[in-house]
Amino acid sequence: MAQKFRFLDWQVYRDSKSLFTDVLDIVNNLPQRYRFDLGGQITRSGFSIMLNIAEGSGKATDKDFNRYLDISLGSLYEVVASLDVLRDNKIITEKEFQILFDKSSAISDQIGGFKKKLKGLS
Repeated sequence: MAQKFRFLDWQVYRDSKSLFTDVLDIVNNLPQRYRFDLGGQITRSGFSIMLNIAEGSGKATDKDFNRYLDISLGSLYEVVASLDVLRDNKIITEKEFQILFDKSSAISDQIGGFKKKLKGLS
């Protein structure tokens, strides 16, 4: 299984999936008036991180995979920006923000590592 769906073995995929679970928990606790717009946006962004890692892992070239990693990184930035807005509006606590910021930072570093590795292979 791991050879065909190699992303399942990657820490960056597992960490992205964990971050997505955290995002869902936050969205489920949002006041009703924010759930549709803000909740929908952060959910889509969080889901996009791991889906682009998975989809990119199946591409034939490193250049294509790198493009999907760029999209995943952009989605990660959207999640952090959304969390920042939630913190500023006191919808999540500073502690909640910091925990998710640290997770996001680790994911960003891992994606950056993949990108460097791919660049070295080309």
